[in-house]
Amino acid sequence: MGGVPSTPRFNGGARPKDSAEYLIGAFIGEKSFSLASDYWQKLLELPLNLHWSSDRVHQACLLFAQNNCYTRHLAKILIHLSWCLQECVSTSDASSSACVKALNAVYVSSVFLKHFIENAKTDNFEDIYMSLNESEEIPSNVPKEQSIEHLVVNSVLNFLGRVDVSSETYLLHCELLNFMLVALSTQLLSGPSLGADDIHPFFDAAMAQPTSLVNLAIRKLLLSYITRPHFPLKASSYYIFSEGYQPGVLQRVGSVAANLVLLPLNFFASSSNEASRSPLADSSLNILLILVHYRKCLGVDHLKDKLDYSSPDSLPKEESFFENPYCKALENARDIEFDRVDVEGNAPSGPVVRLPFASLFDTLGMCLADETSVLLLYSLVHGNSDFLEYVLVRTDLDTLLMPLLETLYNAPRRTSNQIYMVLIILLILGQDSSFNASIHKLVLPSVPWYQERVLHQTSLGSLMVIILTRTVKYNLSKLRDVYLHTNCLATLANMAPHVHRLSGYASQRLVSLFDMLARKYNKLAEMKNDKMHVANGESKEGDSLQDSLQEDMEAELHIYTDFLRIVLEIFNAILTYSLPRNPEVVYAIMHRQEVFQPFKSHPRFNELLDNIFMVLDFFNSRMDAQKMEGEWSVEKVLQVIIVNCRSWRVDGLKMFTQLRFTYEQESHPEEFFIPYVWQLVLSRSGLNFCPSSINLFPVDLPLQDNVDEDAEKPQKGDMKGNGLKIEVTKRCPEISPCMLHLVFSLWPVAANVLVYSED
Repeated sequence: MGGVPSTPRFNGGARPKDSAEYLIGAFIGEKSFSLASDYWQKLLELPLNLHWSSDRVHQACLLFAQNNCYTRHLAKILIHLSWCLQECVSTSDASSSACVKALNAVYVSSVFLKHFIENAKTDNFEDIYMSLNESEEIPSNVPKEQSIEHLVVNSVLNFLGRVDVSSETYLLHCELLNFMLVALSTQLLSGPSLGADDIHPFFDAAMAQPTSLVNLAIRKLLLSYITRPHFPLKASSYYIFSEGYQPGVLQRVGSVAANLVLLPLNFFASSSNEASRSPLADSSLNILLILVHYRKCLGVDHLKDKLDYSSPDSLPKEESFFENPYCKALENARDIEFDRVDVEGNAPSGPVVRLPFASLFDTLGMCLADETSVLLLYSLVHGNSDFLEYVLVRTDLDTLLMPLLETLYNAPRRTSNQIYMVLIILLILGQDSSFNASIHKLVLPSVPWYQERVLHQTSLGSLMVIILTRTVKYNLSKLRDVYLHTNCLATLANMAPHVHRLSGYASQRLVSLFDMLARKYNKLAEMKNDKMHVANGESKEGDSLQDSLQEDMEAELHIYTDFLRIVLEIFNAILTYSLPRNPEVVYAIMHRQEVFQPFKSHPRFNELLDNIFMVLDFFNSRMDAQKMEGEWSVEKVLQVIIVNCRSWRVDGLKMFTQLRFTYEQESHPEEFFIPYVWQLVLSRSGLNFCPSSINLFPVDLPLQDNVDEDAEKPQKGDMKGNGLKIEVTKRCPEISPCMLHLVFSLWPVAANVLVYSED
């Protein structure tokens, strides 16, 4: 075996030493070129225009893997990539030869690095050989105390953060993001929960970057997402050079072997929202989500040297996680147009990311049909209090809420994870009383995507009630997921005390919601009674099975009892705090009052129903007192209700304390978020990673946005398989506050149990 691959050549005859065929062959061959060799300049400056078949690309990767252990050419080309990027940052000429060389270097290194990662034989990725041989003379501009992966990640982030996107640099920006995606794909080979000893070379390097660079990178990634720069026309053919040169070899290598380095043009043409799609924006968001959701357990042992064991308070009570600087940067991001230190005097410690929140808000509203944008919005409203506060004071909340509600409306065509994320976002927003008041003041002229009936001049709050009750109905018939029920009801309960002029249709849907849950409850009660009768007549051999079935039935019945109580709490909150402003709710309860009657004497519901029947008695008596000629019409009944709302007094009602639901992440959110992020990235980025190498999630999971007929079956990787916690606070003015916790074991769904415990 010589210095170049012994593979068939496309052209006969000897290959000149400055040809692309020879240079690529030398790169993967067994001859080692030093860092200072002029070979690297020839390789990176020459237009690489080879057209290799997939078989030959694969053969080249295998040969390179054999020889790289002593040539260390992957480490060397990464060093040259770093040098080229540093030169790009330092020069003002965006079309300089350094950018051309950087583009060639990132092409070559991405493909071969991907092959190494997919076929890694060790957990610490030693076979990538990210170091130089001891005999190699190390130039003075290579820091000896710094690893090569740290050097290249630093250079990539520095370029992305400091060099503006232009028609000359657009392609290099895209390919550097693709390189980062390849480099960080080592996470696909492991589980989501990383211990202190788990090694991901490029992740560890990224997390060790200085805060100033992290902030710079996060800011530029978000700005790329916001500005959504489009592909420049003169680069639409993916030529490395702009003046008639042939396409580069890694255009072929990337599309055939890696399906990554250059995204196919049909990726954009097939997009449903073609006008707003930007490959650079999409890639920026992918890398942002991967970096932000990285989480690594340090363990108790890692902290021993840092703890003062003379103080009991310093003893570690649970496992500890390192502070992700990218997550911290996103959480501390501030609005570029408003500095809180000027008002409150609470400036954050150190520099922070400054962003145009207004533009970010508008971009999110435009892109929330995409699942990755929903996940970004969740990360912002959950982690960044400033952005959440900004959202809550916006008067055009429909910009965000309409696409979120449309996603819930189209639940059968969305993934269960996307539905959960939308519901959690609504729950987080609904924790704020000003939000709940604002959505009822914002009137929508129409809702074009709602097909069941025409909705004209409907408040945003009424639409939320309609969609949330519809989601529960869909869940009852299809998904049958307790967590989804709870999230919908929690949001409705938070809204209830602030309901204002709820529409007639929304009021009807609330009563129908109670009716649906009541029918489910009655069916479960009948099944429980039937099984009890059957069990009494069976032999002792079946006792254990019957006991198990009985326990399951009782648990499910208990869950639906709690659901019915929450809905009754919702009605009570509306009638107690805002009855005069909601005549349509009174009408809906009067119109369907028979659905409440069977539960009037139920020990779990009677107190809550007493208030409802007191309202019914008041308005029924006013109706009876009216001398009406002819039939009662809807308009006439409503008019009587509106008139008598003025004389209604809440004094006779029993005052129940308000339910307040809050969202809280579990202690190991990475068990859901890391696999979820990578599934989204793989389905959108064009990265064709070998399925047999993926250990992060089951490879048979679909990676596209669809929900099949088995959607009701729990799947590992869905949010219902990961412990999320909702906390319900009842504030009681007469006594000290008591806490009710709804704690879910959400994997599998059969383990979902509502547990109430009062302190």
